[in-house]
Amino acid sequence: MLLCAEQTAGSVGRQITALALVLLAVTDLRAGPFDASVILALTYLPGAVLSPFAGVLADRVRLRRLLVLATALQAVVVGSVPLARTAGQLTWPHLYAVAAVSGTLTFTLSVCLQAALPRVVGAARLLAANSVLTGARTVGQIGGPAAGGVLVGLVGTGPALTAGCAAYAVEALVLLALPASLNSPAAQGDAARPSPAAALRAGLDAVRRERRLYRMTAAGAGLNLGSGAVAALYVLYATRELGLSPWQLGLTYALFSGATVLGILVSGRFGERLGVWRATRICGPLAGAAMFLVPAAALGAPFPLLLGYQLGYGLAVTVWSISMTTLQQLTAPPGLQGRVAGVTQAVLLMTVPVGALGGGALAAALGTVPVLVASAAVALVSGATLWAPVRTEQEGKKAALADQAQ
Repeated sequence: MLLCAEQTAGSVGRQITALALVLLAVTDLRAGPFDASVILALTYLPGAVLSPFAGVLADRVRLRRLLVLATALQAVVVGSVPLARTAGQLTWPHLYAVAAVSGTLTFTLSVCLQAALPRVVGAARLLAANSVLTGARTVGQIGGPAAGGVLVGLVGTGPALTAGCAAYAVEALVLLALPASLNSPAAQGDAARPSPAAALRAGLDAVRRERRLYRMTAAGAGLNLGSGAVAALYVLYATRELGLSPWQLGLTYALFSGATVLGILVSGRFGERLGVWRATRICGPLAGAAMFLVPAAALGAPFPLLLGYQLGYGLAVTVWSISMTTLQQLTAPPGLQGRVAGVTQAVLLMTVPVGALGGGALAAALGTVPVLVASAAVALVSGATLWAPVRTEQEGKKAALADQAQ
């Protein structure tokens, strides 16, 4: 219950902050399209690069203290913007620094919470807990932009950012109420207290050794690569090439939100009946296949096909994400939850901007529809790789011994 409250409050705070920062840059600093893109990139990329190091930190320090400290720091960092604006001292370097630090803290919290959840609920309840937390986070993701827009419209960007800080403060108080047992470091097995570099290598080795986790991470990277390109081209393609009206475009996004909620509702039962590994193997290819509906819309009936894409992709990718996170937490070795979460998060996050930038560049040279088809193919093939035979670590050792004997 505490983590659900934290996810909702934190998600609302982040959505309000993201919207208000861009609006503040546009209204006060006269930002252009490039400036707005830089702000978005700075909230995204530093956290993605630093996620593995956040995992090392999560395994080696008092976790509850780290969660509270990071959330409180988030409130202070974001709160510096309305203070600087009131004093007439708001500058681009300040705004860029806030975007980068806030994004880094957001992804650090994500890694830490993934590491904390198995210690809060236990292995038997992980699937249900991940489903519920995804639902709480989705509530904030759906309601946060609307709340931010209303606040900006009523009281302005500065007070809206202050409201975002208040949401972070609530999040910190909720995290402070988590069990005190989280303040014991998880990495009990690191007897010699290895260097940070050695600790990071241990996380990488853990992902490589667990073949299902390694396969899921690689497949997820391919799915994100394809979906990143589709997402980057979606609005321009739907409006200019397919002629969708703004209300039709908005309805497709609304259906994606509905599909996410449906995926949250069915993921627990689906994973319990089939197992989380089989659930990821089914939903990965389904998510890739759904992407083909986007280029298919150029052949006719664009609105129904894009609705079908948002419904199918949203449902499949939600179940995929919940099942993958659960399997990651179940298979991570003791004391390595944070590092495993950090490594997988970094891989999955980095491929989204790569797909978006690559898709945009290729579309300018080759056309939108061919790039959409290629992106869907990359996602489908990546999901299909999950069905290839998986060699366990024990089988790998037997094969190595047989090779030595020969």
